Amino acid sequence: METARMNYYFTGILILMLTALAFCGGPAYSGSTQTNTSGSNTAIEGGYTSTATTTYQSGSESTSTTNNTTNSDIKSAPPSAAAPSYNSMTQDVCAVGVSGGIQTFGFGVSGGKHTIDKNCERLKLARILNDFGMKVAAVAILCQDPRVFESMIQAGTPCPIDGKIGKNALVLWNKYQFERPDFNAYVKRMAKREKTDEKKQKINKKNKKKAK
Repeated sequence: METARMNYYFTGILILMLTALAFCGGPAYSGSTQTNTSGSNTAIEGGYTSTATTTYQSGSESTSTTNNTTNSDIKSAPPSAAAPSYNSMTQDVCAVGVSGGIQTFGFGVSGGKHTIDKNCERLKLARILNDFGMKVAAVAILCQDPRVFESMIQAGTPCPIDGKIGKNALVLWNKYQFERPDFNAYVKRMAKREKTDEKKQKINKKNKKKAK
């Protein structure tokens, strides 16, 4: 009986010791340290440290940037507007055809018309009057053009007015200047001449005072 009790005591003490070792014991470490350098093919088992280091020269920099942009803007060209063509039916008509058009996306407008060439009409009328022997009338209708009127004045052969020609016509043109075809240009020209004359008069007066 006493021997059995001793076995029980021994067994209990052994269990207590094993339990104490299980809670108080730490993890097992290897006695050696091994380092794996990136690039090697060495297989290591257990606790170890793996370090991969890239060293750049002082002042250098490694940058990698990737930008990818895609824009899609597709537009179809609008159909062109067809402007109508206008033709004069005969060569003896002083009419000119003018047409135009504009086209946008989904909407377009075009049109045209005839315009009368006044200068062409004037030349044709003067030619017909001259053919009929009406030379003064032919000159009179040409004088409706400001350029012709001014050139006649500059040449000393004023355009006819109220049945008057030559010097008698010039008197009437000076009296009724507003009837001149070149009235606006004539007024501007006369204003410039007056300013020029005034400046000359002032200069002459100054020169006379200096002479005295």
